[in-house]
Amino acid sequence: MIQVGERLPACTLMEYVDVATEGCSLGPNPVSLPEALSGKTIVLFAVPGAFTPTCSQQHLPGYIAQADALKAAGVDEIWCLAVNDAFVMGAWGREQQAAGKVRMLADGDAQFAKAVGLTLDLHGKGLGLRSARYSMLVRDGVVQRLNVEAPGQFAVSDAATMLAQLTA
Repeated sequence: MIQVGERLPACTLMEYVDVATEGCSLGPNPVSLPEALSGKTIVLFAVPGAFTPTCSQQHLPGYIAQADALKAAGVDEIWCLAVNDAFVMGAWGREQQAAGKVRMLADGDAQFAKAVGLTLDLHGKGLGLRSARYSMLVRDGVVQRLNVEAPGQFAVSDAATMLAQLTA
């Protein structure tokens, strides 16, 4: 498992873009981590799956509600990751009204989850290999804080905990 002080791996995630802009076409677009993290302070949190109960009712909504406070505490961007495809992450973000607050990033083949050692095996529940539930504070690509949940728990990776860590 990745540790505080280590650099995030050079993976590529996918992000569904609803409105085409210069450099970003409509639909799934690659997000190269080394480029996207350079010079930024990012709160990254991962969930086992889009549209799942705890993720949809508590985890993502908490970060959306605390987005302004997190940004006021020095965070440039908030990222939500899940082992889902970019179409699902885009739909979930629209349903949760995350636009402008939380970037919804897809780790479709669990490349990132595997690289950081934070996978969750949910094969017996029909969900396959997923991401563990966690949050991290990343500055210029280096992990500053890491809050990993025990399987089935939601106690330390929430937005309130991250905000308390940022303002302590």
